[in-house]
Amino acid sequence: MLRRLALMGFILAVIAAPAAAQDDNCPQKDVIFVPTPQEVVDEMLKVANVTGRDVVYDLGSGDGRIPITAAKTYGARGVGIDICDIRIQEATANLKTAGVGDKVKFLKQDLFTTDIGEATVVTMYLLPTLNLRLIPKLNKELKPGTRIVSHAFDMSSDGVMRAPKETRNVNGRTVYLWTTPILPEPVAAGR
Repeated sequence: MLRRLALMGFILAVIAAPAAAQDDNCPQKDVIFVPTPQEVVDEMLKVANVTGRDVVYDLGSGDGRIPITAAKTYGARGVGIDICDIRIQEATANLKTAGVGDKVKFLKQDLFTTDIGEATVVTMYLLPTLNLRLIPKLNKELKPGTRIVSHAFDMSSDGVMRAPKETRNVNGRTVYLWTTPILPEPVAAGR
């Protein structure tokens, strides 16, 4: 088991290395860019029951594939938020190719300070500690019942269980779904 975990860690490091090298110009980044596989993107949007009435905010949007897919597949509006110039440039280029520029926009902003209040669905692929730090913001800015979907990481890194409403497995990758409010809020939240 230990050997298997070490091998998985090595594989993840190798996969992430090229993306990390491209992120060198990103100020204050908390995570490296590792794209969410398209099959996971599809499942994230399915578990959230995205429709054309939704506004999907992707926190740490990288190459923009989640808001673009939400617009192309479901007719939803999308907003991608990323702090890195290169990610915003890449997402904008992908948006032009996708042909849904009237439904999606990308903001070069800090996801902790950007107003996300219009979102009906929030997606993210962030580290567990960042998910935890986001709980107060999600609860404060989003309407009750807003769907929150996370790829790979839950919201219990402080040891307090915040059970998701649903989890799904996509070829060994976990997708979590919560709705706001997410309780209990962390005791020492903040940046």
